[in-house]
Amino acid sequence: MKTARLHRLFNPATRRCFDVAIDHGFFNEGTFLAGIEHLPSVIKVLVAAAPDAIQLTVGQAPHLQGLPVRGKPALVLRTDVANVYGRQLPRRLFSKMIEQPVLQAVRLDATCVVVNLFSIPGEPEVGEQCVENILRLKPECDHFGVPLMIEPLVFQPNAKAGGYMVDGDPAKIIPLVRQAVELGADIIKADPTDDVSIYHKVVETAGGIPVLVRGGSKASEEEILTRTAALMQQGAAGIVYGRNIIQHPHPAKITRALMAVVHENASVTSALSLLK
Repeated sequence: MKTARLHRLFNPATRRCFDVAIDHGFFNEGTFLAGIEHLPSVIKVLVAAAPDAIQLTVGQAPHLQGLPVRGKPALVLRTDVANVYGRQLPRRLFSKMIEQPVLQAVRLDATCVVVNLFSIPGEPEVGEQCVENILRLKPECDHFGVPLMIEPLVFQPNAKAGGYMVDGDPAKIIPLVRQAVELGADIIKADPTDDVSIYHKVVETAGGIPVLVRGGSKASEEEILTRTAALMQQGAAGIVYGRNIIQHPHPAKITRALMAVVHENASVTSALSLLK
């Protein structure tokens, strides 16, 4: 049932979650592979650092689930693959879902599945594919008792910000988050607003559905820790960070620092001290 899996995903004491996303190899972008060239080694490092969850694909999830370790991070399974992230986009864009996604998730003992909901300027067909993916996924998730994480992403025009640059405009983020809720999300994974101080509006529009915040592009240690602390104060239920973990010189240390902010409400100064 979903409740049991949600208990595995969210820390029982804080009801928050830190999910490390390392599903980047799914998208056929060479720049996305920095820091995860040898994923089995990366997974072992992260397991030792003990985040709440690790986000992986069907091809790489066995590296996590095959480890003979008790209390390891929960598996969040990526169910869709897209070609929308490059600086030079192909003639035809797509967002396709794997076959029997929830059944594959159950076989892999996943705690949750995640699927995109794109809003890309000038590409309504991709958004339509995302909605179709979610409409297929939702009843399967309900049938098998697997929580559904929807990832609403608002892109900037590729000509302006090619290479997958998100738009932090709350006027665009909030309606897409609300659509994800209306489509049946159990968890929302959304971008931060440009002005973090108004992120409570994103949380409010989710109507009680927990909102995990994406990390976005690479940032300095102090910047990412400061932003994370502010987002927690705004009511976010946790974070989903990828490049700011896997491209850090010490992924385990930055994971522990962020865990302190998320679960212990540690100050930025205190969290930075964990990196020394």
